[in-house]
Amino acid sequence: MAKPIVALIGRPNVGKSTFFNYIIGEKKSIVEDTPGVTRDRVYADTEWRGRKFTLIDTGGIEPHSNDEILVQMRRQAEIAMETADVIIFLTDIKEGVTAADHEVANMLRRTKKPIVLVCNKADKIGDTPDDIYEFYNLGLGDPLPVSSLNQLGTGEVLDAIYESFPEENELDDDDEYIRVALIGKPNVGKSSLINKILGEDRHIVSNIAGTTRDAVDSKFENAHGKYVFIDTAGIRRKSKIEEMIEKYSIIRAKAAIDNAHVCVLVIDATEGVTDQDAKIAGEAHEAGKGVIILINKWDLLEKETGTLEAFKKDVYNKLAYLTYAPILFVSAVTGQRIDKLFPLINSVNEQNCFRATTGMLNTVIEEAITLVQPPSDKGRRLKIYYATQASTRPPTFVVFCNSAKLFHFSYQRYIENQIRKNFGGLEGTPVRIIVREKSTKEDK
Repeated sequence: MAKPIVALIGRPNVGKSTFFNYIIGEKKSIVEDTPGVTRDRVYADTEWRGRKFTLIDTGGIEPHSNDEILVQMRRQAEIAMETADVIIFLTDIKEGVTAADHEVANMLRRTKKPIVLVCNKADKIGDTPDDIYEFYNLGLGDPLPVSSLNQLGTGEVLDAIYESFPEENELDDDDEYIRVALIGKPNVGKSSLINKILGEDRHIVSNIAGTTRDAVDSKFENAHGKYVFIDTAGIRRKSKIEEMIEKYSIIRAKAAIDNAHVCVLVIDATEGVTDQDAKIAGEAHEAGKGVIILINKWDLLEKETGTLEAFKKDVYNKLAYLTYAPILFVSAVTGQRIDKLFPLINSVNEQNCFRATTGMLNTVIEEAITLVQPPSDKGRRLKIYYATQASTRPPTFVVFCNSAKLFHFSYQRYIENQIRKNFGGLEGTPVRIIVREKSTKEDK
């Protein structure tokens, strides 16, 4: 399920970064007493009352400035507002309502999004300050006084945000549909692939990197099943992001991964696997999603005997943690092998939902221990008592043993491989193993 997105908006130097850092519990955003210091959007996941959400900090808005950097910061904040489910409008109670505040308030009203009006720098403890009543003139509802510096009043703000979140079932999609996120660098052919699948030019296709700036959902049905394809904006290498609005693409792509069942990593065959491909793939792997590696533009590559196998070997060498992911070679232009994608999506989704019986799982573990003895250290040997499956998406197994320290990574990998081998390979899905210590009389 996608997490709600909350954008933090306001003029420069009203304390947005300090407020942001307090909410997320760390100093992730730069704090400096200079207007415009936060020139980039910073985002982080946090939680309130059991509900996870993504908080975006933005550079301050100067509505009428022609300064190039301030103009970009304003556009950046506008895009954050477009993608947000809830907007926090942070003002400065010491300065009072300014003309710029009125301009920002007008921008916010046009978004039709829930707005939480917050008056920062209300540093005195006690009754509601008289200065706050002026902010009712903004027409955005009841202003909430806070002091982000002294950490006062933020609970009330978080409660107001929580009450404005979409209902959780509003963020869920029909269970009949498999949600598929196409992820990858810009200009690898993601939009072209979706257009070929849908049979229409529903997505803009361009050779300009970063053309698709938003994540777009397209429902699609065929003989294989029902799908929602999410075409994400290409995730660019951070050092090459010249426009600040590209940061929005990264937020949207990560949100799409969170909300997907299966992620299709699209790689350009003419470029091969790059460091950026590895970083993007890591996002899907860490999120526990089913993964398919799609090599696009295969028609453009000159081939000879063994080219395909050599390419596969190179992919798995560079994406060593994704050796479980199947590889499909396609061409969005010619349609080559596109039809093979659907059975693969179905299979990977099924494997990501796999559940083993406790009896069968422990039989596999016992056989694995018999084949390869657990490691020991200083005369003490690892003992595995039993295992159980904790959850699916991805398949997650809890293994109880006498010592977590003795359960080395290499032996965990061996146990994982034995689980995969005995349960059909679990192709396309990561497998999680959680180690728990369980003491017995014999160990005491």
